[in-house]
Amino acid sequence: MKFLLCVIGLVLIIEGLPYFAFPEKIKACLMRLSEIPDRALRVMGLSAIVTGLILVYFGRN
Repeated sequence: MKFLLCVIGLVLIIEGLPYFAFPEKIKACLMRLSEIPDRALRVMGLSAIVTGLILVYFGRN
């Protein structure tokens, strides 16, 4: 359980860094994000999930 909490904490730190360091650029990126088709976003999300699963698999073995 401690490991899971550490991982979640690190993810939150990494996710929060761009919002803290470059808030104006994040706003511009989010505006452009609304222009990307839903299908492309789903493909990118699925790619991130599969990559994450592969990394976890290799990291645990």
